[in-house]
Amino acid sequence: MDTTFLKDAIVSYAWLYPFLGVTHLVSHPNLYNAVAPVVVKAVATSVGITGGLFFFTYLPQVAFCALFSGPLAFVTAALMVLSESYVLVSVVSKAFFLNTAQDRIFDAVLLQGGNEALVERGRQIRSSSSGFKVLGRSLTKPLDRFSKEGIVRYIISLPLNSIPAIGTALFLVYNGVKAGPRFHARYFQLKNYDSGTRQSFVESRKGAYTAFGATALALNLVPVVGLLFNITSTIGAALWANQLEKGETGRVDNVDQVKVEVGTE
Repeated sequence: MDTTFLKDAIVSYAWLYPFLGVTHLVSHPNLYNAVAPVVVKAVATSVGITGGLFFFTYLPQVAFCALFSGPLAFVTAALMVLSESYVLVSVVSKAFFLNTAQDRIFDAVLLQGGNEALVERGRQIRSSSSGFKVLGRSLTKPLDRFSKEGIVRYIISLPLNSIPAIGTALFLVYNGVKAGPRFHARYFQLKNYDSGTRQSFVESRKGAYTAFGATALALNLVPVVGLLFNITSTIGAALWANQLEKGETGRVDNVDQVKVEVGTE
């Protein structure tokens, strides 16, 4: 692995933002209240799909993994089932309820970071009678985060999980390369980046985006609450975008001046 790439991945601290997304959600109750309906749907979807896959496919995959992992087959098979579950849960949730919610949550965190002008490029913002900022309807075309290329890349790399010790790490890094930039799709849309500008922006931060994507993907594989971590990683990505907009250490935190509603527009 390229040493410059590895150094960028580590010292960028981009891998930290998915965790910061968790602490940010916990420490800001008004944002938590906003995402609660999405969390309920996410958990229900995850339980149903993950439970079904373990019931029907776990033992056959244990037999397959035993060819490569020996006594560790029960562990590697579990990792493979969780990886497969992530694909199905992501497809179902993004098709029915997650994409729109992610955009609104991302915009809310940008607004909390003092980037009102940036958010206004893609969403109406009004002030309530109590002085809170309220997110209105989106002014831009809804993002389609479903990537056929990403799904194919993910599926063909699933067998990496059957390799003892390093297999799952390779799987996460391999998919993190593409997964990381997708968390900033809304940021690129608000910045009005064309495909060339976006590619150049991502390429100059390839290590950082890979680190973010690999960490977010690892959290997404956690049983049942993985989709909740997808939401907190979206928050983390918005915190990172705030940092990029500031271009310096620290962030403006005026969360108490913002009210967010995540629902139908």
